[in-house]
Amino acid sequence: MALEHVGYIDLPPHASSGGFDHAAVHSGRGLLYVAHTANDAVDVIDCTTSKYLRSIPQLPRVAGALVSETHDLVFTSNRGENTVGIFSPSGEAKVAKVKVGIGPNGLAYDAGHRLLLAANVGDPARPGSFTVSLVDVGTRALIASIPVSGRTRWSVFDDESGRFYVNIADPPQIVVIDSAAPTRLAAAFPMPATGPHGLDLDPATRRLFCACDGKVLLVVDAQSGAVQSEHAISGVPDVVFRNAACTHLYVAIGDPGVIDVFDTETMRRLESVPTERGAHTIGFDAARNVVYAFLPETHRAAVFRDRP
Repeated sequence: MALEHVGYIDLPPHASSGGFDHAAVHSGRGLLYVAHTANDAVDVIDCTTSKYLRSIPQLPRVAGALVSETHDLVFTSNRGENTVGIFSPSGEAKVAKVKVGIGPNGLAYDAGHRLLLAANVGDPARPGSFTVSLVDVGTRALIASIPVSGRTRWSVFDDESGRFYVNIADPPQIVVIDSAAPTRLAAAFPMPATGPHGLDLDPATRRLFCACDGKVLLVVDAQSGAVQSEHAISGVPDVVFRNAACTHLYVAIGDPGVIDVFDTETMRRLESVPTERGAHTIGFDAARNVVYAFLPETHRAAVFRDRP
């Protein structure tokens, strides 16, 4: 077994439907931020003690959290008001908000250019609403809105190439934006599986890991977009995280409620770890090799420790 279950963290009960969504860890501060969509809030967990600390409110239908340790910032995508939130962990009460496209979801950040990307899910009833927004974090201003061909999913940034990668559900593809020219698409890579969803990057091997609704994990060359291999997974996925130290990839699957764990060197599936039905999102603390699975039925986080 790669993942060892070591406990649970109780989180606030849901105020409405929606459960949890994306999460991010500030390793230096030992804090985890998870979007508690049902509560219009981000819950904060102490990674050193595995305790719930507090919630940051007034983030309508918050869909995601992202951390920049370089600039000591936390970003949120607030789908209920079409904004992104920007705040410092030492100033959580002062959340700056910037208007973006319709339904911001996935987030990625280029620290070198201080550019925040928000991948917007759009509204199928509104033509042209599938977009990617680029925000200048220094000036707190929207600088570009780029049309894409369908509903966005997860996004990542590659420091080495200066490229953002964004999953598009339909037509299935990964679109590319160059941070040096952030007003247009640089490329679009077609994917051979339905619904690209979770996405992560291995910068050492230049590979993207793209988990698709078609119950397949694609390994993709980040430069060319060529699919190198395909691997079956246990169900329809959402979040993926790569653990460089353990050479593991975690794929969160809400139905039946498992985390599939892959060896990223051999791409062999090592195990499927039970979580809870509906637990489609996870967080990963790279400094401590700890994975958090967010359980919507019992409003808590299951804590797992990994080992090489």
